[in-house]
Formats: sequence, C-alpha cells, structure tokens
Amino acid sequence: MIFTPLELEGAYLVDLEPRVDERGFFARAWCRDEFQAHGLDPALVQCNLSFNHLCGTLRGMHFQREPHAEAKLIRCTRGAILDVIVDLRPGSPTHARWLGVELTEENRSALYVPEGFAHGYQTLADATETLYQVSAAYAPGAEGGVRWDDPAFGIEWPEAERRIISDKDGAWPDYDPAAAAAP
Repeated sequence: MIFTPLELEGAYLVDLEPRVDERGFFARAWCRDEFQAHGLDPALVQCNLSFNHLCGTLRGMHFQREPHAEAKLIRCTRGAILDVIVDLRPGSPTHARWLGVELTEENRSALYVPEGFAHGYQTLADATETLYQVSAAYAPGAEGGVRWDDPAFGIEWPEAERRIISDKDGAWPDYDPAAAAAP
C-alpha cells in the first residue's frame, strides 16, 4: 500500500500497489503492520457498507465522542463519492479545516480518517457503494455531528441536480467546540 499524508494532520490517502498479470491484479487493501508502521490506528472492529441509489446523496457530517472515538478507512467500491473530513480536534494545527477527496471504483483509493474528525460524503454517481472499516464499535450515545453546510467550515460540496439528505443529517447543529468534545 502507498500512504500519502494529506493536508489535515493525521489524515492519509491509502492507495493500492497492485500486482498485475494476465488475470487482472491482486493488491493488499489493509494490513495492520503497515498501518502501525505509519503511526495509524490499526484496530479494526467493525466494517460497514453504505449503498446510495442516487447521485447527489449526502451523508454526514458524523463523528463519535470519546471514549468511543473512531478512526475510519473509507473506500468507494462502486460509483464515486466526494469524501469530506473536518478536523474537530482542539489544539490541532489543522483544527476546523476541511478536506475533500474523490474516491471512485476506478481509482480504488481509500481515505484514512483519524479519531476526532467529522466525516461525510456526497455521491457523484447513481448506485454508489462505500465500505467503511472502523476502529471502534458504533455507540449511539457517543454519536455527534455538525451541519454539512456549516459556515464555520465552508465546505465546497459539488453542485447536485438534486441533493438528498436525511432529516437527521440536515438537522445537525452548527459547530460548537464544547459540544463536539462533550461525552
């Protein structure tokens, strides 16, 4: 795997190193030892799959509060997404900054999201599927979120003919550092 550090401290783009032959290719998509060697959380306790029928579907911006904070490895296995993360870690040099990465079935890239980040994405194609590998089990009482269009971050989402967002995701509050950190 190829680990490329991104502009937000602790976030990485993880690309495959395929071994190609006449059949196609084989590549390692996750390795505890390689993640550990890069100082990343190698724990894997849950895998989630998300399927979205239509282009313009927006999910996020979600996070888990301590002690249930989670690191994530996100990969688009079908279709395409703009995957967006926001650093919510107090004291981080990249606090309150966002970053968007296009993940597609063609580029097979994954985004490593450290603990303390809000995460969300918008589908760029119909019938899009996304795989999440997560370092902590979902804890409903620790769930939090911030508004996808919060002016504190100024996320530049792609234009969408029709934006589809759940009532829950549309109702997340504006960012409040004290509330984001509260257990």
